[in-house]
Amino acid sequence: MNKKINEIAGFCEQILKVVRKFNREKEIVFLECSCGKSYLSFVLSYLFEKESEIRPSFIGVDTNGELIQRCEKTRDILGYDNMVFKQGRTTDFSSERKIDVVIALHACNTATDEAIAKGIEIGAKYIMVVPCCQGQLRSQIKENHPLTSVTQFGLLRSKFADILTDALRSQFLLGNGYYVELLEIVPPKLTPKNILISARKIRNTNKRNLEGYNKLNNMFNTNFSLQEYFCEQPLNDDKVCAC
Repeated sequence: MNKKINEIAGFCEQILKVVRKFNREKEIVFLECSCGKSYLSFVLSYLFEKESEIRPSFIGVDTNGELIQRCEKTRDILGYDNMVFKQGRTTDFSSERKIDVVIALHACNTATDEAIAKGIEIGAKYIMVVPCCQGQLRSQIKENHPLTSVTQFGLLRSKFADILTDALRSQFLLGNGYYVELLEIVPPKLTPKNILISARKIRNTNKRNLEGYNKLNNMFNTNFSLQEYFCEQPLNDDKVCAC
């Protein structure tokens, strides 16, 4: 539990740095994807009580109906009427409200990609995710790329898959008009899953520039899940995402 507390504290610190730059006359709407027990949103809501000029509201989404009911019960006990919770996949989420910040803490495997994709789709000002397990690419990078002398070893392949996954996510965000930083929310000795991908929207455009993403994707001959949320047609033979 102490590890989780440290992770949430480190993530909240980075979120607070971002939110304090917002126009405080307007409500700030958060979408927490794969929220689970929504510890992150509850802690943020508590912290914002101390920041009297900031008016946040939170939407939590998760496929687990029991957890959603638990979150609603906790919300009612705490009296946080600025929070709502919905059961369902992140990709199916829709709202008439403008979402300012998309957040996700340790959303497993491709659930992190769903959060990124939803943030891009709705034009969120900030997308801030701390990925968890990232198994999708491990089986894809055994061969047919320039670094097979590294990835032939299982442990190194696993570590490299994590790096490549976050690099592809970052390049995809860059190509969709976001400025991207990667930060450590806690020291690695507390948890190896300590990398925050923090993306700030700097360009409003319907045209994507995915040259960097495609170059990296083709170099390692991967079929990465993030692009699938945007491409209606299968990728061409060179795995180029032009959507």
